[in-house]
Amino acid sequence: MPVRARRAHAGWPASTDIRRLLMATYEYLCSRCGPFDVKLEIGTAPKAYGCPVCAGAARRVYSSPGLSLTPNAVSALHVREEQAREAPEVVSQVPPHRRVPQHPHPALPRLPRL
Repeated sequence: MPVRARRAHAGWPASTDIRRLLMATYEYLCSRCGPFDVKLEIGTAPKAYGCPVCAGAARRVYSSPGLSLTPNAVSALHVREEQAREAPEVVSQVPPHRRVPQHPHPALPRLPRL
């Protein structure tokens, strides 16, 4: 459905309202205070922005977007693995050995007996 047709339907905001709803995070670098992030409407980020700490002019820094194509389960495993590097889980004793039940192969009863 074209964009113009969508706007004609009740409940769809105009294009200027959509822009206000879509916010992006822009990164700026202050020469005195360092980097900081600002959330602004998409396409409205100026080249220079006032630093929130010293009120000096900070230039915009272009970086890669924060997109993640990793599934949540894999991402959680990566986080857990990174945490284990810094602070591994400590155990006080060896876990008890559990016996795995041995199931005979289903073909064994059909083999000829000697």
